[in-house]
Amino acid sequence: MDVVNQLVAQGQFTIIKQPLGFIKALQWIFAIFAFSTCGSYSGMFKMSVECSNRSESDLDVEVEFEYPFRLHQVYFDAPTCKGGDKERLFLVGDYSSSAEFFVTIGVFSFLYSMAALAVYCFILEKYRENNKGAQIDFVVTAVFAFMWLVSSCAWAKGLSDVKTATDPERVITLIQACEERENKCREIHDPKVSGLNTSVAFGFINLILWIGNLWFVFKETGWKAAFAGTYVPSQEKQPAPDSYAQEGYGQQDPYAGSQGGYQPDYGQQGGYNEDGGYNQGYDQQPTSYSNQM
Repeated sequence: MDVVNQLVAQGQFTIIKQPLGFIKALQWIFAIFAFSTCGSYSGMFKMSVECSNRSESDLDVEVEFEYPFRLHQVYFDAPTCKGGDKERLFLVGDYSSSAEFFVTIGVFSFLYSMAALAVYCFILEKYRENNKGAQIDFVVTAVFAFMWLVSSCAWAKGLSDVKTATDPERVITLIQACEERENKCREIHDPKVSGLNTSVAFGFINLILWIGNLWFVFKETGWKAAFAGTYVPSQEKQPAPDSYAQEGYGQQDPYAGSQGGYQPDYGQQGGYNEDGGYNQGYDQQPTSYSNQM
């Protein structure tokens, strides 16, 4: 009990309230419903064969079948209406592949959902570390979504064939005594397949849940941010205005002063300097070249 209490104390069960954990919990529950309603099914139907000789009749021909629906192995004994003899007849069809595939996907979905919930609750930090756990979770979720699509469609088709193969009116056509007009054959009880119909519905509900969960797992992978970072707007490729202030507008012309460039000074008067040069102010008239000569 101490170990259990420590695990409960360390668990982050608030993740169940978030879409990532809540949908995973729904997947876990509906996976149980899907494989249990199909894998635990057993059905039965009844027919009556009334011969012209009433003593040879059998008014309660019962046929039972169950998962995995290998109907070609299901048999029953029907009267021949000829001296009290009976013939052994088998149903038609083997639909175990689609049924077993559907149940297998349900069981593995149940196990994976339970394991993922444990990871979310107890080691969520490692799950989000470097996004590796989320990326693996996304790939597995996508695979299960595809498997639910395939298995649900296959089982829906298989169930339709099972209904046809176990239809009492169709099975009556297999009885040789029912081909004679003096004998009367009819169905008494149809098989109840409401549980199998529910299993197909649960299969497609699981498909919706797993597809819907892809978005929330994708948000944990970090791929969305990576994809968004690949596009660089054009204005970001241009130099920022600060660069102009540092490189151009904020600096003085290096040629000014060092190479004798023209720098007007409004506060000085023109005249000769010591080197014989002439500095001209703006308040004097320009000197002609003849005077300098």
